[in-house]
Amino acid sequence: MFGKLLRIDGNCLIIENLTHKVNLSCLNFHVIIPEKERNVVGEILHISEDEIVVNLVGEIINNRFTQGMTRKPNDALNIRFLYKSELELLIGHQNDIAGEFLIGDSCIYNNYKVRAKTKTFFANHFAILGNSGFGKSCGVARLLQNIFTTSQNHVPVNAHIVLFDAYGEYNQAFDKIDTTSNMLNFKKYTTEFSETDVDVLQLPTFLLDEDDYTLLLNVDSISQMHVIKKALKLVYIFNSGKSDLLQYQNEIIAKCLLDILSTGKSASQLRDQIVAVLTSYNTPDLSLDTIISQPGYNRTLRQCLNIDDQGKMGALNLVIEELQKYTKVNSEELTPVFDFNYSLEDFYYALEFALISEGSINSQTSYESNNLLKNRLLNIINSEYRRYFDVDKYISKEDFIKNLFTTDKGENNQIVNINLNNVDDRFAKNIVKIYSRMFFEYSTKLEDRGSYPIHIILEEAHRYIQKDMDLELLGYNIFDRICKEGRKYGVILGMITQRPSELTTTVLSQCTDYIVFRIFHPEDIRIIESMSTNITRESIERIKSLSPGNAFVFGNAFQLPTFVKFAMPDPMPKSANINVDELWYK
Repeated sequence: MFGKLLRIDGNCLIIENLTHKVNLSCLNFHVIIPEKERNVVGEILHISEDEIVVNLVGEIINNRFTQGMTRKPNDALNIRFLYKSELELLIGHQNDIAGEFLIGDSCIYNNYKVRAKTKTFFANHFAILGNSGFGKSCGVARLLQNIFTTSQNHVPVNAHIVLFDAYGEYNQAFDKIDTTSNMLNFKKYTTEFSETDVDVLQLPTFLLDEDDYTLLLNVDSISQMHVIKKALKLVYIFNSGKSDLLQYQNEIIAKCLLDILSTGKSASQLRDQIVAVLTSYNTPDLSLDTIISQPGYNRTLRQCLNIDDQGKMGALNLVIEELQKYTKVNSEELTPVFDFNYSLEDFYYALEFALISEGSINSQTSYESNNLLKNRLLNIINSEYRRYFDVDKYISKEDFIKNLFTTDKGENNQIVNINLNNVDDRFAKNIVKIYSRMFFEYSTKLEDRGSYPIHIILEEAHRYIQKDMDLELLGYNIFDRICKEGRKYGVILGMITQRPSELTTTVLSQCTDYIVFRIFHPEDIRIIESMSTNITRESIERIKSLSPGNAFVFGNAFQLPTFVKFAMPDPMPKSANINVDELWYK
């Protein structure tokens, strides 16, 4: 069958096709070149009437397969096809065992399953790629279903998987995961308020920090971030309900008024601005009705703002002296602690005052730049989106995250699906970034590092993982940070996309495992080629013409790059293309 070794061409052995019984049906089969202390493994890439081209892929030593090899074989004596036990070393065990999970059926070997190493695949970032309509959504659903429903012996009861569902495709896909074990649960969140049987997504304002508001309000300058930081401190001072903060409320208002009085504007302009500020922002100590005393005569602050016939504010010095009494403390020294509930309206109130106290009322350039923040926040408050921020009572960030992964009965939720279909792309991106930041920060603070793994799976990942201004403004991009640091804390990204070339290079380069459905854009193909040195040109060409449901899998969790056919998921995701014949002609 296999004849003598004719020559070595790079990493390929050119072997004589001795009996011509090795025909095209054997393409991509693996063969063994036996040696004394090892078995060299090769893949048949090309077959002609006279020659067989075998690409060297690895070696089996002590019943263990390793990609690559220490040296090439000197000859090809006794070359043969693999035994079943040897094939299992390459594509995974055929029986259900701990440490492996089912991917699908081998496209090369009939009736053989392809499995991946669980601790490798799910301990590292991974990517699922492919053009629309060729099986990504079904593949993702089947992949996760396999983990939870194909084994009664190995049930991942402590998994925490969050799937950000761009189109609401997976709402029903995991309804049967509890058939394997009553300890398995699936939870859904929606952005659609009319879905009465599903929990509505929540973004509690009191859990948002400066970086979150920077994302939410689409900040585009450092000066705007400074205003947000000040607004958050004002929310703490004015809304936390702590009695010892009254002196700081007085100080902030007084300093703002002193700043206005120092602008050199006309008396009437000063009066109007001070009245406007104190009408909206006042305390029991400092308001328009505050009594200003002088020997034998008491007047309210409002009365001290009166303008005489000369157009002057006669009691200006009295007002300044009164305001200076409240500036003995320094609010800059305060560190806000957000252990209380507040609303978007409270933040708007604080943001407006931050703009005034920052001088926006006196600087047209500053006003126009920073007033955009107020307008963007007001747009959210006046839209349906504001309902996502309405939370009845305070809850800590730790408890908020744990509640996501807990049923009403206190049991674990292994899969959480967040349907983003009812919000626009910009808001959806902000939701995904804010939640991802929460997960990452929560995990980094765990005393037992990596003890609460969280897998973030992003459908249409190219919508969220982009080269934004985050690095310039925040000093980091959350997805880049998770990809670089997340693994040691147990925060893993799974990216599903039809355009890998649109993802940031940092994120894609940190993936160690890939599932590639049909894809044919030249730039995307080039990126796939660069991901591994073990991918042959023949495999790349096959990727361009894969049938729906078939995929090319490779990476650290797979012993060898190979082609897999995914079984249809049950239940199905809602991802099918429209039936034009039925819709047009019925």
